[in-house]
Amino acid sequence: MAVLRRASVALRLLFVAAAIRLLFVAMVSSTVVSRPMVPAIFVFGDSTADVGNNNNLPGSSARADFPHNGIDFPGGEPTGRFSNGFIGADFLAVHMGFSGSPPPYLSLVAANSSGGEGLGNTTKKPVAAAAFMRGASFASGGSGVLDSTGDTINMTKQIEYFSDLKDQMLTARLGAFGASAFLSKSIFLISAGSNDAIDFFSQDTSPDSTALQQFREAVVSTYDSHVKTLYNLGARKFAVIDVAPLGCCPYWRSRNPAGECVEPLNRLAKSLNDGLQDLFAGLSSEMHGMEYAIGSSYELVSSIVQDPQSAGLTELKSACCGGGGRFNADGGCTPSASYCGDRGKFLFWDFLHPTQATSRLAGRAFYDGPARFVGPITFRELAEA
Repeated sequence: MAVLRRASVALRLLFVAAAIRLLFVAMVSSTVVSRPMVPAIFVFGDSTADVGNNNNLPGSSARADFPHNGIDFPGGEPTGRFSNGFIGADFLAVHMGFSGSPPPYLSLVAANSSGGEGLGNTTKKPVAAAAFMRGASFASGGSGVLDSTGDTINMTKQIEYFSDLKDQMLTARLGAFGASAFLSKSIFLISAGSNDAIDFFSQDTSPDSTALQQFREAVVSTYDSHVKTLYNLGARKFAVIDVAPLGCCPYWRSRNPAGECVEPLNRLAKSLNDGLQDLFAGLSSEMHGMEYAIGSSYELVSSIVQDPQSAGLTELKSACCGGGGRFNADGGCTPSASYCGDRGKFLFWDFLHPTQATSRLAGRAFYDGPARFVGPITFRELAEA
């Protein structure tokens, strides 16, 4: 029996290695399309997709608009991305024919503070509709599926911003019928849920089954509401990124005496992802014209951890940029933090977020990778649908 178990493990690892190698072959052999495959991309979610919205939130601590973030971005300037360079949304947009992620919404809508800091005191000034004709990113680091998660731009507010954009700019420019056709062919990218899981787990690292079930139901039902609201606003093509195995990030490893992944947190993330799969399978059968694809950050990171050599990475546990300590996870990537030289070999940029190298892998895997990493269709097939 022991021999059979070892053979089974070896076989699984061979399959993992083969999947990653196929992914690398696709990365090398593929060419980026010369013109956009879809009219626009609209992005919603958290710091895994934020390209600078939080730069416009006075007093927010969930920001990345300072060194050493952006050290590998063109010009070496911090943009608000929680990365040393580009993030997954950038690579996915490039694969679809754009130059990168659409710009952050708040950078294109001038904001004035009327007597205080915070979103409640922000007055938006309209800008030219042409600025949004390739899409916009509403993602905000620190936010979650639940509006109670974080203190930045919650998902409800992100969708409200999109509704404003549609009503005041797209419809005004294209007319009601034109705007509807434009949005029905555009991609709606959602990357959310990580902060909900982290907040819940941080409050109780050993929740009982009832609490776990109630939390999952709350997140999935709220996700359901957000998707239906976007659908009613004209969205038809949903590109969804699930929750990564958060217990394997440097922050949580550093809190495990063994230095290994915190499996209870990973199981929580997996449970949310299972709920997400069921949700979208049901919605697609209910809502006419809806198409979706789910890119699995969970499976991608898990495969890299199992076989880093095939992914071209060598450091899986430590943050490239951090405040020192165990796994360089005592603090975030601040101007005073130390950072690595071989960033292309690290899985993690800071104590939570992936490096540009990892994001490049994710972009390729979700765009046109094997079924383990994306389904029921690829993001490429979603764009072409």
